[in-house]
Amino acid sequence: MTADLLTNRQPLRPAVYIVGAGPGDPDLLTLKAYKILSQGDVILYADSLVPPQILEAVRPDAEVIQTASKTLEEILPIMIDRVKSQQSVVRLHSGDPCLYGAVQEQMQALLAADIPIEVVPGISAFQLAAARLQVELTIPERVQTIILTRISGRTHVPEAEELSSLAAHQASLCLYLSARHIEAAQAKLLAHYPPTTQVAICFRLGWPDEQIWVVPLTEMAQTTRHQKLTRTTLYLISPALDPEQQNGRSRLYHPDHDRLFR
Repeated sequence: MTADLLTNRQPLRPAVYIVGAGPGDPDLLTLKAYKILSQGDVILYADSLVPPQILEAVRPDAEVIQTASKTLEEILPIMIDRVKSQQSVVRLHSGDPCLYGAVQEQMQALLAADIPIEVVPGISAFQLAAARLQVELTIPERVQTIILTRISGRTHVPEAEELSSLAAHQASLCLYLSARHIEAAQAKLLAHYPPTTQVAICFRLGWPDEQIWVVPLTEMAQTTRHQKLTRTTLYLISPALDPEQQNGRSRLYHPDHDRLFR
């Protein structure tokens, strides 16, 4: 069936396809992302965040444009011009476009220019982190909430979403874009999570040089500085990382569970 899906392709219509590249491993591209990437006439990708191996499926004759050094004012005219020239444009973003992807302003500008768009989701780093760690982030009767957030930096976080208030839930907390402010983040987390809470420090997930360190919360900042981490680092703070908490059983497959579906 997969082979049929890849061979029986319809040509891409002239449009901008905003595609999530996932965390970096080409094998974690969705089937739809792979199909679009392999058919696109023009590929614009953030080369500082998307590894080159993601482009292995790109057509040899496709126009490939790196955008790490370009501003939105430089990128938009390229996309608009190519679509108006009846070409398909793939705007490739790391992870999933809906998370810290800076895509909203692109979509608004493209729609204002009457350029059709399609968004293709991708796997986010927090999902790969859980897979690598072989944990479920929602342990029955222990933790049932996942929070995806960041600490304030050059991009300010709304006051109602301050890390201090979110940490009070003691949920599975996935902290993006925060390595440069890790001491402040650790202090805010320690105000609510026990000091022994396990933290997974995940560097360049899905890239060839991926590394993961699991340390107590009290060592989060020290490990970050020791490893000289400043970017492409995800922190996963969760009771689910405690081996003693991983023995909970859901009701879904319990023999006493009265169910409609499972």
